[in-house]
Amino acid sequence: MTHLDRPHGADDAAVEWRAVSPANDDLPHGGTAPDAGAPGVRSPRAPTTAPIPATGAWRVGDAVGARRFADVGTFDLEGGGRLPGVRMAYETWGTLDPDGSNAVLVLHALTGDAHVSGPAGAGHPTAGWWQEMVGPGAPIDTDRWFVVAPNVLGGCQGTTGPASEAPDGAPWGSRFPRVTARDQVAVEIELTRALGITSWALVVGASMGGHRVLEWALLGPEAGVGVRSIAAIATNAQATGDQIAWAHPQLGAIHADSRFRGGDYYDADDGDGPHAGLGIARQIAHTTYRSARELDRRFGRIPQGGEDPFTDGRYAVQSYLDHHADKLCRRFDANSYVVLTLSMLTHDLGRDRGGVAAALAAITARTLVVAVDTDRLFLPADCARIADGVPGAALRTLRSDYGHDGFLVEDDQLGPIISDFLGERSSVPD
Repeated sequence: MTHLDRPHGADDAAVEWRAVSPANDDLPHGGTAPDAGAPGVRSPRAPTTAPIPATGAWRVGDAVGARRFADVGTFDLEGGGRLPGVRMAYETWGTLDPDGSNAVLVLHALTGDAHVSGPAGAGHPTAGWWQEMVGPGAPIDTDRWFVVAPNVLGGCQGTTGPASEAPDGAPWGSRFPRVTARDQVAVEIELTRALGITSWALVVGASMGGHRVLEWALLGPEAGVGVRSIAAIATNAQATGDQIAWAHPQLGAIHADSRFRGGDYYDADDGDGPHAGLGIARQIAHTTYRSARELDRRFGRIPQGGEDPFTDGRYAVQSYLDHHADKLCRRFDANSYVVLTLSMLTHDLGRDRGGVAAALAAITARTLVVAVDTDRLFLPADCARIADGVPGAALRTLRSDYGHDGFLVEDDQLGPIISDFLGERSSVPD
């Protein structure tokens, strides 16, 4: 979620409001530009008006940027079917120690990607989504740790997904199979082997990334890859009915868009892709990422500058959601949004493991769980369930007005928690 453009037409009230808005508002949910995109805020730059491409996916021939690639083979999927020729896109920071003991795996959320840290530029439309957390001298200090961040299977930033070429040379599109968090981790395990890493000092992720963190704690050791510690942030062990309910209209909006074309829209002209459906899905989701307290405090009933809600104008909060819809459509892919959302809905750590309690009890890695007190998507109780179930787990809570996105905004709180956890000696052997 990164603000690069600001709607213009500010009034004095909106400019005054800007002073109390958060520093990081649009992080790929998961770059970072200070409060750009704030509704009603004056800007020397005009809003983006260029037609939106049919997909915001990275595709072969686009600028590579900091991406690296690994071909990891063919996979039999949990739900049936086989996915051939899987390619993983990933980024790294730091240097792997000769004994391989300093490797950290960072797993991104739904609309994030492997660009955890680094500037925007060719190949990367946004700056890194966890800039304050990963880098030299940061809580995950790349002068000490070798950090790897893969783009998730089914995503749209270089790893095999719906926008990728199938064996016949055409985009997978509607033919792309359903994948689960376990499938995604199976692919990440093969990437780990390809990198010559035998053990992770830490596997960390939030939201959808936290689903994979928990799966890694079980699947990694089963596959012979050590997982010494995990940090599961603003996540849960099993998708809830409430989360499934919130996802349902998002998926419905995309499928109902006539320009979705059943998932086969990659040859459509700019401006003729499923942007209406994807944009509405983003607006619904983004509302769950923030708290009611923050939206009311930041926006309340302030009109968007120069617009009259009593005629055909918008309130500032509506402009804010429109902005987020536009931004996502320019950097993401509607099919990937569907595939990854479905992978979140099928998330159940206890499936075929005797239930959630039994699965959590089987985790042997040192475990840190972090909740956000105002999170209305992944409730603090969801995080507490993980901490209560994993032997010896520690639970920490971020105090934030910003809801679920507190894990992206509250680096002043989260940073010390992660650095302290990393600084503790692991008692779990490789």
